[in-house]
Amino acid sequence: MLRLGIPVIGVTDVPRAVAFWTAALDLVATEEWASDTWRTLDHADGSGRALGLLRSESPAESRPRLHLDLFTDTAEEQRAEVRRLTGLGARTVDWDLYPPDPDFVVLADPDGNIFCVVDLSHAPSGGDRPAG
Repeated sequence: MLRLGIPVIGVTDVPRAVAFWTAALDLVATEEWASDTWRTLDHADGSGRALGLLRSESPAESRPRLHLDLFTDTAEEQRAEVRRLTGLGARTVDWDLYPPDPDFVVLADPDGNIFCVVDLSHAPSGGDRPAG
């Protein structure tokens, strides 16, 4: 039976990416499949795999078709998380595709990979959480 695995992010510096994403999302690097070109990151609570990091020589896409959305519950939490993530090495992105009154902030990780921090209380769904 086919099943969805984990999202994988292409990075140029695996140790730097491990440091950023483990701190950003409270993940832990595992030895599962570990190599110079790959690291698996698990949820810190032991509930399983969360993210894969794969060394890549290609540059990050400025408008990727697939990206991570990181959820917060309030605008205040969103602002705090954006500050925390930029303190860890993310950068804000001058995103020209923001809609009026956006519910998300576009950031890039230290490798330039785009991701969003979404305020669910302001989401178009009216604050309803997506089904888990």
